[in-house]
Parts: sequence; C-alpha cells; structure tokens
Amino acid sequence: MAWFKRSDKGIVTPTESKREVPDGLWFKSPAGKIIHTRELKSNAYVVPEEDYHVRIGSEEYFEVLFDNNEFTELDPNMESADPLTFKDTKAYPKRIKESQEKSQLKDAVRTAYGKINGLDITIACMDFTFIGGSMGSVVGEKIARAMDHSLKNKKPFLMISRSGGARMMEAGLSLMQMAKTSAKIALLDQAKIPYISLLTDPTTGGVTASYAMLGDFNIAEPGSLIGFAGPRVIRETIGKDLPKGFQSAEFVLEHGFLDFIIDRRNLKNRISTLLKMLQD
Repeated sequence: MAWFKRSDKGIVTPTESKREVPDGLWFKSPAGKIIHTRELKSNAYVVPEEDYHVRIGSEEYFEVLFDNNEFTELDPNMESADPLTFKDTKAYPKRIKESQEKSQLKDAVRTAYGKINGLDITIACMDFTFIGGSMGSVVGEKIARAMDHSLKNKKPFLMISRSGGARMMEAGLSLMQMAKTSAKIALLDQAKIPYISLLTDPTTGGVTASYAMLGDFNIAEPGSLIGFAGPRVIRETIGKDLPKGFQSAEFVLEHGFLDFIIDRRNLKNRISTLLKMLQD
C-alpha cells in the first residue's frame, strides 16, 4: 500500500514549513534530568527528585511570592549614570545599554510591594543577569527607597540577594551603598519593622558584607554559594586549603551565620509564618 512506502523520492520540506522546538521549552539540570519548563514553573523552579534550585530572577520570585502575582513596582525607570566616565573593554554606558537589552531590566534590582498570604510586604530582589547582579548606585538607591516605603507604611521588608558584589565601574560610589543600606536597616530596627534577608546562589562581596547579612532573620536556599571573597583569593591569602563545601549555605549555617535554610517551594508559607510571629 502506498501509505506504507514513500511514492515520491527526494521530498524536501521548505525551511518556512519546518517546525522546531521553541527555545526554553525544556530544562536540563546539572545531573542530566530533563524537565518541561511548565512543570519546573509549577514546582517553584525546583527540579523534582533532585531538589536542585534553578537560578531565577525577580520576575520569577515575584511570581512565587506575591499573591496572584499582583504587586506595585517602585522606581521602575531608575537607570545608572556614568559619574566616573569609566571604560574597560567597553564604555560603561554601552555596557549598561547592552545589559538592559539582554535582560529587559533597568538595573540589577527590582523593588515592589504587595501581599504574601494576605500580609503586606515590600520586596527587593536582585537579578544576576544584569552585570552579575553587581551593586551600583542605582541598586543601593532603589533598596534604600524601598526600605523608606516600608518605614512610611509600617510594612515588613524582604531582601532577596544574588550578586557578585560591588560594581567596579562605579568604584567608591558603589561601596557607599553598603553604608547607605545598612543605615536604612538600622532605621527599620528602631521602628521595629521586620527585615528578612534571603541569600541565594551566589551572594558574595560587598552585598554579603552589608544588607545581606543584617536581617532579623538571615535565611538561604539550599546549595547557595555565600561568602565575601572567592575561594582562590582566600586560599592564597591564608596559605591553607579550605574545608570541603566551604561557602555553601549548609557550611555557613553550621557555623552560625544563617538562621535556617529553606526550600523555595516552602518559601512563601515560611515567610508569612515568620511575619505573623514577628507581628504578634
């Protein structure tokens, strides 16, 4: 029968008629597990069975945390200037522009307010896709303004950190953000407004040395890299080999720098439970 064999030879499908799998439809974990992105999304971007926490950005965290993904963004159009006219392999403004086009973000942090399980909260979330989540003047200013919003409205504050540290293109101006944000945290403390700090993979440099480690509760996702300098720098400085698992969230917890580690799938409920405890 003709439909069991090809009657016409040399059939070529036109390029415009070919169907391809869309980019991002499947995700492959480091261990090799293949999972559909729809299933990954419904599991809070954690690979089932492996419990591997995929790196995500502010869009996904807001989706996971805010009730019905409803929130009001703060200072959405703030952009970095070039106060030092810095240039490495590219001029700083060009690097900013390219990062904005690639990430569809204005800078390395987004801030917003909404509700978590019916409780008011303000959230600042860093995005590693924007120049490695580096902390520049805009990042520090947006976080400070979000904390001001919490102070004014008596709302708890959640900081989600994911960063390579201070932004070298802004030099000392970047380092000033450590003091600015730390001063705002002191005001939150004086006003008895809860501040929860969530450290994700990776949280390093000046971010770790400032607001990331100053929460009323310092919590982290499993397997996150947490530290100040990189392992190679520390090894060369102290002249000793580092312990196995050094700078993992589990190691940091064991040595008393974290309150607990939390699976992202339980994050929303655990945070709302903490807020209820702190408000009672």
